[in-house]
Amino acid sequence: MDLKIDRQALVPVVQQIVNGLASWIRQDNVQPGTRLPSIRQLARENLLSQSCVVQAYERMVAQGVLASRHGLGFYVACATSLTEREAAPAGAELAWGRVDESPMGELKLGCGWLPESWRETDDLSYAIREVTRTDMAGLFSYSTPLGLPALRQQLRRHLKQVDICVQEQQILTTQGASHGLDLLVRTLLRPGDCVVIERPGFANLHRLLTFCGATLLEVARTRTGPDLEELERLLAEHRPRAVFINSLYHNPTGSSLTPTVARRLLQLASEYDCYLVEDDAYADFQNGSFARLAAMDTEGRVIYIASLSKTLSSSLRLGYLVASPELVARLAEVKMITSLGTSRFCESVVASMLATGAYRKLTQRLRQRLNKEMAATLQALEDAEWEVFTRPTGGMFIWARPAKGDEAQVREQATRCGVLPSMGDAFHVQAESSPWLRINVAYAGDPRALAFFQAMLPSQ
Repeated sequence: MDLKIDRQALVPVVQQIVNGLASWIRQDNVQPGTRLPSIRQLARENLLSQSCVVQAYERMVAQGVLASRHGLGFYVACATSLTEREAAPAGAELAWGRVDESPMGELKLGCGWLPESWRETDDLSYAIREVTRTDMAGLFSYSTPLGLPALRQQLRRHLKQVDICVQEQQILTTQGASHGLDLLVRTLLRPGDCVVIERPGFANLHRLLTFCGATLLEVARTRTGPDLEELERLLAEHRPRAVFINSLYHNPTGSSLTPTVARRLLQLASEYDCYLVEDDAYADFQNGSFARLAAMDTEGRVIYIASLSKTLSSSLRLGYLVASPELVARLAEVKMITSLGTSRFCESVVASMLATGAYRKLTQRLRQRLNKEMAATLQALEDAEWEVFTRPTGGMFIWARPAKGDEAQVREQATRCGVLPSMGDAFHVQAESSPWLRINVAYAGDPRALAFFQAMLPSQ
């Protein structure tokens, strides 16, 4: 069995073994109970160490793909184990944002983060060493309630570059954008309160709001922002407490607000006395000048949420929130009650990268790479006759559907190609069936993704 191990690749050899075996099981339709080559045989055929093969086999046992029989070797897992795994909708893992490895090694085409191979370590490692050397308190202490002053100073300068002018007491650091949303929901909403969300929209936000007892009102997302007529009708009829909006590179459609829509949103928020919660988690992927609600707000109705985890590191959980000083003080109190604050170490590392300009240069390189992949993916979809919701000007998401096939057919073909799709039902409150998919362009150049696109051609 030739696993085609690439020793120059950034993917660890053990994971390459796992991926190769999973591909063999899937593509050859290997039946449960089939015995795998012995550890010694697989290692010899692929010039591998036996320890790497052992680790790969044990990892697949833990994932439920293989089973071990004492003294007899390793076998493809029984039908029951595979059936239980496949019982959950394929998009469910991605909707919940799970980042664990897929047991069968599928390509997570619609995931919400950058590939590990895209992550740059040099500047981050340098900042970590500097903090370890110069800020011993950062290794052991909690941060302050609002966040490390040095970081909030840097964030204030960072925000000014996109025309959001605020004072440091208006900035609250969080453990990522999701933590900021959680603090807001806990502080602003009570069970039964109405809120407006976009359709399609961020699944974790839907679940968070539902968990807290809010009443969800959906407004359709268009290519330029939320449907303003539908939104005004909802505001007039229900008087919601808040409207949750993605400004740039909407998740999942990739669309961005136009200035005209942004101005009208602010007018409606003033007229109907509600908050606009601007989720700008993908802000630092921006290309050119865009309309941000927080930059245009003159009445303090916009609560701005952003993240540095999407660009810097998914493990270095760090985001921030901008609001009035009074609301920030309330949010800081809830933050301390629920989590005792954020990591001073993480905040010190990010403050260092912002101060040296390393973060700015990193995001520039990421934008250039994403721009290239965006153009290539749009071309690949056009060649395969897919329909795209809009042609994003940046970010990492495309919302698209094939010219043929319903949701079930799309899922079936994706499975055949080794792709785990992020289907449209995961982005609707009622989980309604939809052939639309969220596509992360950072993964779309993979041969499995390209084969999947072509397999959905009407002529196939």
